[in-house]
Amino acid sequence: MMTENHMKMQIPAYGKNESFARNAVAGFAVECGPTVSELSDIRTAVSEAVTNAVVHAYDEERAENLIEIAADIDSDNTLTVSVRDFGRGIADVAAALEPFFTTKPDEERSGMGFTVIETFMDEMKVDSAPGKGTTVVMRKRIGGNARS
Repeated sequence: MMTENHMKMQIPAYGKNESFARNAVAGFAVECGPTVSELSDIRTAVSEAVTNAVVHAYDEERAENLIEIAADIDSDNTLTVSVRDFGRGIADVAAALEPFFTTKPDEERSGMGFTVIETFMDEMKVDSAPGKGTTVVMRKRIGGNARS
């Protein structure tokens, strides 16, 4: 598919930036003519990916700890969103993808972040390496409503 539009931004890995990130991506996706339900799905998935980066990638919230968010819209109305951190990475991605897996049980984390993303998006891929960060790539085909 041919890329029709692209956006990219970096934000500090602050919890307060999660709302901004999800709304920025949803705003970008509007050109596809998504339904309210599709926009909600996109917001939820981006929110989970950003929250995972804030909570798990870095030891503390500092301005130099970044999250990079990129999004593409392809000619077939598929939205691809990438959420990347430059933090500690995931040693065992397969284990992290299992429902209820969490590295922070003392913080009452549910361990459902990746499961939620998989539920609301058509595809999800996680690439990670210890000490090199994590990239979550999500895709959603925006149905029925053709762009002008």
